[in-house]
Amino acid sequence: MEEKQPDQTIQPHDAPKTEAIPQESTPLIEPALVKALEKIAELEGNYLRAKAETENMRRRAQEDVEKAHKFAIERFAEHLLPVLDSFEAALTDSSSDIAKVREGIELTLRQFNNALEKGRVVAINPALGEKFDPHLHQAISMVSAEQEPNTVVTVLQKGYLIAERVLRPALVTVCELKNSTPTPVPHAGLA
Repeated sequence: MEEKQPDQTIQPHDAPKTEAIPQESTPLIEPALVKALEKIAELEGNYLRAKAETENMRRRAQEDVEKAHKFAIERFAEHLLPVLDSFEAALTDSSSDIAKVREGIELTLRQFNNALEKGRVVAINPALGEKFDPHLHQAISMVSAEQEPNTVVTVLQKGYLIAERVLRPALVTVCELKNSTPTPVPHAGLA
């Protein structure tokens, strides 16, 4: 029987798989790999925490918006409650003195106007001769008058702004151009 000599060369199919990596660099790669895997795990944890925090912030913001919509009128309603109290007190008063009733109505109106002001509701009440503004006024009719054309002649109903946005335009009549004849409107049946 023939024994194998210790100095025999190893055949390629017997070679270990790590032969492509030089032996002196193997000890450096293993700690670097472990360090990279630890860094990956740390970054993954940071990512998951950041994702969860973002989701929680989005959910809280959505809840805040829902609460804001739900309770937006609360502060305005708080300002109107004293007005309601005054109306109820007026109904329980059996006084027949018209001067006292008028005084109570005036006080209640002042309370109501203060409540509107606190709620940022402002009246649009154009003065006579003020230039017509289609953003704030709605012209009901045009009339002849001794003033500049395209100006307010009368205010039929006040308008209101809420936070600088038109809630209701003021209904007004406007001065038409002098010596102008209105353009006839064709009837639907005539061509």
